[in-house]
Amino acid sequence: MLVMTPSPTPHSRQAWSVLIVSTLAFTVCFMVWMMFGVIGIPLKKELGLNATQFGLLTATPVLTGSLVRVPLGIWTDKYGGRIVFTLLMAVTVPAIWLMAYATEFWHFLVIGLFVGLAGGSFSVGTPYVARWFPKQRQGMAMGIFGAGNSGAAVNKFVAPALVVAFGWTMVPQVYAAVMLGTVILFWLFSHHDASHLVPSHTRFVDQLKALKDPTVLKYCQYYSIVFGGYVALSLWMVQYYVGEYGLDIRVAALLAACFSLPGGVLRAIGGWLSDKYGAHTVTWWVMWVSWICLFLLSYPQTDFTIQTVEGPKTFHIGLNVYAFTALMFVLGIAWAFGKASVFKYISDEYPKNIGTISGIVGLAGGMGGFILPILFGALLDVTGIRSSAFMLMYGVVWVSLIWMYLTEVRRHDVLKHNPDTRSA
Repeated sequence: MLVMTPSPTPHSRQAWSVLIVSTLAFTVCFMVWMMFGVIGIPLKKELGLNATQFGLLTATPVLTGSLVRVPLGIWTDKYGGRIVFTLLMAVTVPAIWLMAYATEFWHFLVIGLFVGLAGGSFSVGTPYVARWFPKQRQGMAMGIFGAGNSGAAVNKFVAPALVVAFGWTMVPQVYAAVMLGTVILFWLFSHHDASHLVPSHTRFVDQLKALKDPTVLKYCQYYSIVFGGYVALSLWMVQYYVGEYGLDIRVAALLAACFSLPGGVLRAIGGWLSDKYGAHTVTWWVMWVSWICLFLLSYPQTDFTIQTVEGPKTFHIGLNVYAFTALMFVLGIAWAFGKASVFKYISDEYPKNIGTISGIVGLAGGMGGFILPILFGALLDVTGIRSSAFMLMYGVVWVSLIWMYLTEVRRHDVLKHNPDTRSA
């Protein structure tokens, strides 16, 4: 007997088209946003920068990408993701191209602010994609879109090859061309649905009142780790490998991608897990895995001598490059799941205001990605210990674990299958 399966509806086809092209666009935007993580290494030598200045250089694009997230989320609610996403990408193209002609440190900082607009794409794409899918599949949809974070890994594959073959100036030129092509593809294959817009009488000030919600602030704290930490370490890891283990920039970038790639691609699985087991359960275990990994990563290379019956003996404690990379790989997976689970919280708690809330939470995550590299550099200049970056992240995770325990765990069984679990 022949069984006929229904063909996809036009709306379903449009939803998947929107998801695919938005994920591609976000991947390119994230690749551009992370550009300084690679080209910053030759620039550091060329401009004679210290660790703090290097941290500021890499973090500057992250600042703009963070600050624009709230207005972009609100504009997406009001005007639709198609037009906002297209205009956002188009505006960055000239700035990316001009990067190749910068010669002074302040040139890179100023141009970096405009290039950083690409980082705001997340607050556009998240509500845009989510509203094309039913609630029970929004975690999956946002997880797939969020996999565009893997643009950080794509940058680590592409940029080092361009730097070695043609010099660092070729990177922004190639990226500008790629961004322009992405703008065209996105406009051709994306769609608009007027029913997804927030009513026009909704005021900007009314939507910003969400900043007073303590639950939103808690989600901001979570996201400052799983996304802010991801961005910061993606920017920091190539030079960390070069400095700590003396690796070539291409090898360093390849190993750094072991953190960036799963931290982006596996976000879709995190969305599926959040749909199935609930955002609370996934986030709770993400924080504990992060705590363990960061504890081990925090320990600096240490030599110590003890007196034995046979005389003094010297021992060495420290992570070799293989153990370090394995821990970073696990941390990347955990944060991929965490990025998806935080936004599952948002889609569950604020279904009618996803754009604004995702913009606020995204702002917090982005600000974490801006502040942390600067603090990493400052700590390195003050202490001379490279692993001090992980010590800082370890302390931040402690804050989230305590906050989560006090507001959620005491009231919920974290092992219980309950997709609708809500936090206090």
